[in-house]
Amino acid sequence: MAQKPSIPKGTRDFSPAEMAKRNYIFDTIRDVYHLYGFQPIETPAMENLSTLMGKYGEEGDKLLFKILNSGDYLATFTEEEWLEKNSAKFAGKICEKGLRYDLTVPFARFVVQHRNELLFPFKRYQIQPVWRADRPQKGRYREFYQCDGDVVGSDSLLNEVELILIMDEVFRRFGIRVRIKMNNRKILSGIAEMIGESGKIIDITVAMDKMDKTGLYNVNEELRNKGISGQAIAQLQPLIVMKGNNREKLAVLKDALKNSETGMTGIEEVEYILGHIDTLPLTAEIETDLTLARGLNYYTGTIFEVKALDAEIGSITGGGRYDNLTGVFGMEGVSGVGISFGADRIYDVLNQLDLYPSDSLKTTQVLFVNFGEREVSWLLPVISRIRAAGIRTEIYPEAARMKKQMSYADAKKIPFVALVGENEISENKINLKNMASGEQQFVTTEELITRLAH
Repeated sequence: MAQKPSIPKGTRDFSPAEMAKRNYIFDTIRDVYHLYGFQPIETPAMENLSTLMGKYGEEGDKLLFKILNSGDYLATFTEEEWLEKNSAKFAGKICEKGLRYDLTVPFARFVVQHRNELLFPFKRYQIQPVWRADRPQKGRYREFYQCDGDVVGSDSLLNEVELILIMDEVFRRFGIRVRIKMNNRKILSGIAEMIGESGKIIDITVAMDKMDKTGLYNVNEELRNKGISGQAIAQLQPLIVMKGNNREKLAVLKDALKNSETGMTGIEEVEYILGHIDTLPLTAEIETDLTLARGLNYYTGTIFEVKALDAEIGSITGGGRYDNLTGVFGMEGVSGVGISFGADRIYDVLNQLDLYPSDSLKTTQVLFVNFGEREVSWLLPVISRIRAAGIRTEIYPEAARMKKQMSYADAKKIPFVALVGENEISENKINLKNMASGEQQFVTTEELITRLAH
């Protein structure tokens, strides 16, 4: 007996109805990016491992899917290397390529490689899948789409302001109530400096970033396990659990970090962004959150994360400023800032909250029943006119029993069925049936177009 086919854990198939929903998500995000002057690019699914490794921290490197070299890749191994059983070294010799982990590092490679062709500041968006060898769970997949927007070649904080407006506009169009969380890695560096642990900024930020998932006790335990002193952890507590509105939090931070130049710079950047946002009609809540650290090591300034308020799921958008990313590819001094919409999580939230507009799924609007070759010959030019008017139209391919054709329309939730037999042809009319009400009307082609056009 043949083995039942399956797909890898953490991946999904999408039916036509599901793809219609996903395309609604992609189209909405794409439209908003266009509104702000972003242009699309694409990069390969696989990159050289030398491009990817070392850009996401130790945890990220472990989650890279590596691709075996073609050919007899084992022939170069010595007996000693076999006996050594060093899996990292083994992978390094037999894998030169990997599936991209995100879109930002490939984008940085793209900018460096095509620097002489680009106009700076360069505003790009990219909607493509990424892969992570993560443990699959609700809202976390091994293959998922990101919808990134980045600006490189500009230090201006107006870019951060506009990215907040983009996030707000996208979720306003989706009808999802969200909270946009914001922090600044300079503030986090200032905090590490204040508690005397500057050398362990990455350990501190990785632990703090898990506050929402694991809670304060586990964050403190992780800090202890990373060798952070008890005194330093105690100094962190008032800042980690700090309450109040954005201005009140910044006031506390100003006092705590008054002796840290880096920390004060971070506070000034957050104040600048909030000062502009306060004058704009933002739909989303915006919150300064010190526990927001974003696990990726390349962020250097403002960092963002978006949470849905009415659905239990992780962050659905994230991003931040990365001043040094292109430097690792030999192009120093290029600042960038960007965001990434998690399309798969947004898909789950829209499903949970049933927020898809009825006209967003692009389903067939009218099905023409097939009575035979004579009727089909009369119908095809008519159907061409209807489609030219933008009305999504099908004709059943065979002259099957009426019940079968009507069942097809029901199963596809097609709202109108058109019947054209000898009488209709002689009168140059169409018998249009409303599948919801059962009402039937004789209409001309022009009347049908007027009725179904949106």
